[in-house]
Amino acid sequence: MALGGSPAGPAEDEKGGMRTALAGLTTRGRSFLAAGVAAAVCAYVLGQSDLLRVGLLLAVLPLVCATVLFRTRYRVAGSRRLSPARVSAGSEARVHLRMDNVSRLPTGLLMLQDRVPYVLGPRPRFVLDRVEAGGRREVSYRVRSDLRGRYPLGPLQLRLTDPFGMCELTRSFSTYDMLTVIPRVTALPPVRLTGEAKGYGEGRNRSLALAGEDDVIPRGYRHGDDLRRVHWRSTARYGELMVRREEQPQRARCTVLLDTRGVGFRGAGPDSAFEWAVSGTASALVHMLERGFSVRLLTDAGTSVPGEGSDGFAGSGQESADAAGLMMDTLAVIDHSDGAGLSRAYDVLRGGNEGLLVAFLGDLAEEQAAVVAKMRQRSGSAVAFVLDSAAWAQGQGALPSEAGDARVRMLRQAGWTALAVPPGADLADLWRQADHARTSAGPAPAAGTTTGGWA
Repeated sequence: MALGGSPAGPAEDEKGGMRTALAGLTTRGRSFLAAGVAAAVCAYVLGQSDLLRVGLLLAVLPLVCATVLFRTRYRVAGSRRLSPARVSAGSEARVHLRMDNVSRLPTGLLMLQDRVPYVLGPRPRFVLDRVEAGGRREVSYRVRSDLRGRYPLGPLQLRLTDPFGMCELTRSFSTYDMLTVIPRVTALPPVRLTGEAKGYGEGRNRSLALAGEDDVIPRGYRHGDDLRRVHWRSTARYGELMVRREEQPQRARCTVLLDTRGVGFRGAGPDSAFEWAVSGTASALVHMLERGFSVRLLTDAGTSVPGEGSDGFAGSGQESADAAGLMMDTLAVIDHSDGAGLSRAYDVLRGGNEGLLVAFLGDLAEEQAAVVAKMRQRSGSAVAFVLDSAAWAQGQGALPSEAGDARVRMLRQAGWTALAVPPGADLADLWRQADHARTSAGPAPAAGTTTGGWA
């Protein structure tokens, strides 16, 4: 990027560039110019030649500085690096700026500043005294946001100034970077979660079956099969060489439902009920991925994460980390929906048994509570965290409303492990309470194809 003047061109471009340079005069430069003009006028009226020389000197100095600054050409390259590019709400990220002088001449005084949204903090500014030819300067600053979202950083700007401070010119780079602030993730305690859909087994070790066990049903020998897998009893029975079939890997499934209805939540900000629900959803997703579940994120509108498979995200190691990152990016920008119901989410769930269902719900009308109650029939186990917006609006210590308590009881009667979430509650404690509530009450089987609550 070339900073300062522009290459030789038509007279119109030259005049336009000079107008830009004159527009960059600082308060000091404008004051000198005004004082010089005033002194020259007074010298002409009074006939004082010495005062005229002083006036000309005051008026010419800022013009000379603007012309020299305009004619000066610097070729510099700038870059920005975020560490990390994805950060949790309330945590800090560091932005590293690098400036390289790729010209053969040293630069003068430079002011480096980066544009950042106001929620990330004040605009950072750095003064670079002199960068030698081929030299490099590196500076850094920190940003922090309590609000999740995606925030653009840039473009990077360089401000040129003369040694006398008479003129300043600003040039901008064209590129910018994106900082993603994801919801806060709470580490959840390990509890034994089973009760998945039938066909996944009764325990996590079988439902995951990552290594696999021998299937009791053998198959015919194929060229290349390991002879150590020959099933001799079946070979003697069928009169041909039979081998043990390897079990196909299976994973327990988990669907995390986030209620984003605008009518279901009140208030805004990092301490609002909706932000707690988003943070709880993120925590549950990460926790279940770490436990090896195939995880799916679902909203009240029936939408999920783009690129998600029919059974959700699954994988280990890097695949699991990529899946978590994709879901966190989705939650970083999720907002209230315009819908008033949860029927679309129910339509997605009723396609088959969903295994474990974890729901974070806002205020529920009686009709919507009935829809949620029917979701229990499509899951192996179901846990609901119900937020009462009226209580959250009052702050910590407020008790749930009678309507909120009635909805929680309704879900429990339908087989849900349902908990009311008081303002400012700790999700890890509620996670333990959900396990204790299930074990103390015993499994509550729903109709038909589902069994159990938590394990």
